[in-house]
Amino acid sequence: MTGGVQEGRCLCGAIKVTLAVPAAVADACHCSMCRQLSGGGPHFAVEGDGRRPCIEGEAALRVYRSSDWAERAFCGICGTPIWYRFIEDDYHSISAGLFDGNELTLNKQIFIEEKPALYDLANDTPRLTGEEVIAEYMAKKNA
Repeated sequence: MTGGVQEGRCLCGAIKVTLAVPAAVADACHCSMCRQLSGGGPHFAVEGDGRRPCIEGEAALRVYRSSDWAERAFCGICGTPIWYRFIEDDYHSISAGLFDGNELTLNKQIFIEEKPALYDLANDTPRLTGEEVIAEYMAKKNA
């Protein structure tokens, strides 16, 4: 995977995602909801370039409102996580596992204060707390 337009799909192929990405990087989220969604480990996600991803197979898409401000989508057939989305501004964080030939570099780890002792990632990356992540997001939003 390199920067540019990338295509990915869920495990069963019912949902296809096309996303413009500025770079081949992913973030690892250690928050309790992401860990529960991913089976106990971090959830790896790719940020697009700000444009809404193109989704094919929306009939199979299931959306769960996980908080007052965000929702998560997954394939209703195979269960593959598709995205995390801030409702207010339609920002999407797309699951890194959707993309074939994944050659991503880990960019940063977020919600590091919620990471359990179960695992450690060896990558030397920035490690942001939830408070720092929200501050970074708000700064981008208000820029």
